[in-house]
Amino acid sequence: MGLVELEAWGSGRDWVLEQAPELLGADDDASSFRPRDERVRTAWVRNPHWRVMRSRRVLEALTAAVIEQKVTGQEAFGGWRRLLRRFGAVGPGPGEGWGMHCPPTAEVLAQIPSWEWLRCQIDGARSRPIVRAARAAESLERTVGMPSDQVEGALTSLPGVGVWTAAEVRQRAHGDADAVSFGDYHVATQVGWALTGEPVTDSQLAVLLEADRPHRYRVQHLVTRRMAGPPRRGHRMALRRHLPR
Repeated sequence: MGLVELEAWGSGRDWVLEQAPELLGADDDASSFRPRDERVRTAWVRNPHWRVMRSRRVLEALTAAVIEQKVTGQEAFGGWRRLLRRFGAVGPGPGEGWGMHCPPTAEVLAQIPSWEWLRCQIDGARSRPIVRAARAAESLERTVGMPSDQVEGALTSLPGVGVWTAAEVRQRAHGDADAVSFGDYHVATQVGWALTGEPVTDSQLAVLLEADRPHRYRVQHLVTRRMAGPPRRGHRMALRRHLPR
């Protein structure tokens, strides 16, 4: 077992140090994981120490996931970066020298006007769910530790938050090793290609992964991050040009 040394700064330093084991995946129990597919088993043997982390920061995970909805990775990362730089606090300690910023608080997110979201290149279809979530932040944070189906129900009860966004939040904030990213632009194609030799739909993906409960996200991660994907022959999704810069 390795030793991890941590140093923290700022008002949240005590929380971060206390939360560090979960942030590093120490509480993720993979002892019952027995991948049914031989190729996934091989990937697991090669990466036996990977664990699902749990941040317990539901609003932060939801904000990032909503920004990623239906846009390219470049647009999502750019929108997140602009939001942090415009409305996030400068990181404490050496973070300031590195140009790091903390995510905006719920109070700040709830008060950002629509035109400022557009200046961050985050359109209304994505900014509105974030504002609603910020106004319900206390209730969202209390979902940590609840059963997975209740967590998904609470998250998807917010207008603009669907099953994909809920799964991404469950993975990041709740440490849910069974949360599959149904509705993702790439996941069903890549997992289907790896396990069957051809792309599949979300409904077919659900059937493929059913035997791997409660570790379906673990399979998704191993396939999409640790295994070769299908050949890319199509065009990349074009960047949108209608938002202000």
